[in-house]
Amino acid sequence: MIELEGVPELIDPVMVAAFEGWNDAGDAASTAVAHLEREWKGEVFAALDAEDYYDFQVNRPTVWMDSGVRKITWPTTRLSVVRVGGEKPRDLVLVRGIEPSMRWRSFCNELLGFAHELGVELVVILGALLGDTPHTRPVPISGTTSDADLARRMDLEETKYEGPTGIVGVLQEACTHAGVPAVSLWAAVPHYVSQPPNPKATLALLNRLEDLIDVRIPLGELPEDARAWQVGVDQLAAEDSEVAEYVQTLEEARDTAELPEASGEAIAREFERYLRRRDGGGTPPGGHATDGGEGPPYLRDKRPPKPGNDDEDSSEE
Repeated sequence: MIELEGVPELIDPVMVAAFEGWNDAGDAASTAVAHLEREWKGEVFAALDAEDYYDFQVNRPTVWMDSGVRKITWPTTRLSVVRVGGEKPRDLVLVRGIEPSMRWRSFCNELLGFAHELGVELVVILGALLGDTPHTRPVPISGTTSDADLARRMDLEETKYEGPTGIVGVLQEACTHAGVPAVSLWAAVPHYVSQPPNPKATLALLNRLEDLIDVRIPLGELPEDARAWQVGVDQLAAEDSEVAEYVQTLEEARDTAELPEASGEAIAREFERYLRRRDGGGTPPGGHATDGGEGPPYLRDKRPPKPGNDDEDSSEE
């Protein structure tokens, strides 16, 4: 049994997870969770044992200096918790790490052990895949679940995917078998501009997460970063006539496919999002999750060194 000494009882906790690697095109998903940690000043309270799940020749540790002392940071997966204030406060358990190299079932079982001990009511796993989507249009976000009832209640797709999968798919199925409601949110990243970062895809994931769990997320500089990213890609595409023509083909295909989406329901959803953001600019009611920069007292002085940023190829689900 996992015992979390010093972590108080959480309020309506939701676990939000993302993993670098195969399920993280453009680093969009892992950057989204990193954004939540940074904006709400999350403090790490647990880390999985790197020896159990990682091949260090694939994900190498990093050496760094701390006041003249050499230290090593091992690739792993870490958990932090933040409290979102407001009229209806709730806690988020943030999981961020690297897709494990081995023992995936044990890896998922360990995460589910934390979820059980913390009373997590919903697991949301973020992912990003490469797709035939133009960078000039809104980022497509698909929400999937293996739970038919959850799909109906939360307006999600019941997953029908067959084929190779990554840790996102395995963790979602592990949650389903354990009776823990789980949802995956996927951002489609243009395959012709797949290198990280992709702030536009990260922003789209956070907007969809905000709608899903009914929590206002502070966006910081992400909207401006997303606009700058699109302008930069526009300039690159304009310099290559073949790329520009290809982008135009994708735009036409996307616009034709989405004509039915210009419905009253779709317009209403966008208007509701506009109303939520109009006054607060994305800042959650009640401010940040913690006062000051030290983090909540029950998690202070427990933050391990920063994880390494090992590069991995991103691909589809």
